[in-house]
Amino acid sequence: MAAKRDYYEVLGVSRGASDKDIKSAYRKLAHQYHPDKNTAADRESEEKFKEASEAYAILSDAEKRAQYDRFGHQGVSGFSEDYSVNVQDIFGDIFGEFFGRGRRGGGGGQRGSDLRYDLQIEFIEAAFGVEKEITIKRNEACKTCDGSGAKPGSKPVKCSTCDGHGEVRVSRGFFAIAQTCPACQGQGERIADPCTDCRGRKLVSVKRDIKVKVPAGIDSQTQLRYQGEGDGGLKGGGRGDLYIVIDVKEHPLFARDGYDVVCDVPVSFTQAALGAKIDVPTLDGKVNLSIPAGTQYGTVLRMKGKGIVHLRSRNQEIRGDQLVRVHVEVPKHLNTKQKELLKEFANISGEECFPENKGFFDKVKELFG
Repeated sequence: MAAKRDYYEVLGVSRGASDKDIKSAYRKLAHQYHPDKNTAADRESEEKFKEASEAYAILSDAEKRAQYDRFGHQGVSGFSEDYSVNVQDIFGDIFGEFFGRGRRGGGGGQRGSDLRYDLQIEFIEAAFGVEKEITIKRNEACKTCDGSGAKPGSKPVKCSTCDGHGEVRVSRGFFAIAQTCPACQGQGERIADPCTDCRGRKLVSVKRDIKVKVPAGIDSQTQLRYQGEGDGGLKGGGRGDLYIVIDVKEHPLFARDGYDVVCDVPVSFTQAALGAKIDVPTLDGKVNLSIPAGTQYGTVLRMKGKGIVHLRSRNQEIRGDQLVRVHVEVPKHLNTKQKELLKEFANISGEECFPENKGFFDKVKELFG
């Protein structure tokens, strides 16, 4: 039989380590070697976890540690070899992922569940903010039994399975864990004569109207949290929260790019060539915009301060811009006179009138001959 390793060496701490250091070292090793994290029947990991648990059981107890420091393993051989630890108390934040989070014991209150509501708003409402009234369903304490779950005149009785603690200890291999009592679902009590309105659930579903203030500049998938507007708790536990998830509808004319608004505006061939003043739609209504002469297809013109209000901006004084993307429309149907005039225009213009066109075909000749 192999000799036991030094407990301090097992945990990787010095002999003068504090209780906090010892606990921290054990937590790290337990997280690394826990059997539920090594599901491929890793015998070595299981043995290392057991070794670390044994070391912690000795070094975390002042009397056992003193004996071990004086006499080594021989000094603690008289103690019980039950090295189980209370996993929930010492490793609640680590092992919650294995055994389920939260202790619902009979003594403390249970917080209510959070709720989610998907709210769809218009593009303009998202840009400038809006106030909406929504109707939600949530659980609240039953008024008939005052949230006890028992019929008026009667009381819940202590659960005999967990003796009112809401938890039972279950052996799992070489250690023990606390789990929610299956008989009372962690409530610590059982209801012999349930309330006729809530049927012993202690909570009833009710409709509530909630006013929601949507701030200017909000975007899709943003969450608004309304504290205490979720489900009611049990045994004095606080209410859950309400999360409003925003969905912004698409707009037929505008698209969003950060806090800028993008709008595609068609102009005629002659307007683009000669320049023009046109009315452009914005979030504030129509605004006159100058199209410079010679504007090309895809040119982006910027309209300062005509975009979306910055989220959390005071008095909506900070806004993005509107980006106008020019789409030059080429006429599809020409009459005889129009065709003659365009041909005459082409003959008069020559290649010098279209430098980009000429440059493109010069590159084609260089590459392909």
